[in-house]
Amino acid sequence: MFDLTGKVALITGSSRGIGKAIAEAMAAAGAKVVISSRKAEPCAAVAQVICESGAEAIAIPCNISKRNELEVLVDKTLAHWGQIDVLVCNAGINPHHGPLRDISDEAYDAIMNTNVKNTLWLCNRVIPQMAERKDGVVIIVSSIAALKGTRRLGAYAMSKATHMQLARNLALEWGHANVRVNCIAPGLVRTHMARALWEDPENYAKALKNYPLGRIGEPEDIAGAAVFLAARAGSFITGQTIVIDGGATIAGGQYS
Repeated sequence: MFDLTGKVALITGSSRGIGKAIAEAMAAAGAKVVISSRKAEPCAAVAQVICESGAEAIAIPCNISKRNELEVLVDKTLAHWGQIDVLVCNAGINPHHGPLRDISDEAYDAIMNTNVKNTLWLCNRVIPQMAERKDGVVIIVSSIAALKGTRRLGAYAMSKATHMQLARNLALEWGHANVRVNCIAPGLVRTHMARALWEDPENYAKALKNYPLGRIGEPEDIAGAAVFLAARAGSFITGQTIVIDGGATIAGGQYS
């Protein structure tokens, strides 16, 4: 039910954090994985560790904010392995921390262009070859920020809410070709991007009050759901958002 043997999985933002954990988990389940993020050296290091474990991985650096680099990422993957069975859209940016009234046009455009427009473009570039084989999975990593009000992450949260609607729309458009599209919405996870929320003792203590399980998430906590959605176990799930947040959304605490 969870075997990914023979599948090719392309994971953006996979040199660290949630993306890295997903890549490692999919490789352990038998997938051939593409490690991709902006810098070549960290990508190569992750791919090497996966290969040393006995799985297959290649590193293709890519800045997802640059359309030409996304094109190269897809083309190189197809040239190397011939197909992409699983696309995990994990990479994203958030250059603005603060209320929406203070956001610049440049920061707003960067968030929306990178997190939303280029995610859609990447999906549109990859999904047609899935549809030709009548088999494919897209997983978009969203956030529980999309489900709650936020004083400091407004534009980022808006982009993550768009991810959920994007999954619904693409699921409808491509379901006839057996291409499934879903979102994962993590809560606070111990990643570099969320460092300010868990490294500071005061912020960390406040955050823990909103998590019924009494801890924040680790990247590995998210990886299992990605394998589930990519594998036969998730074959009748599409257009959905799976919340993985240690209970934070049901506890009612505000996402910062």
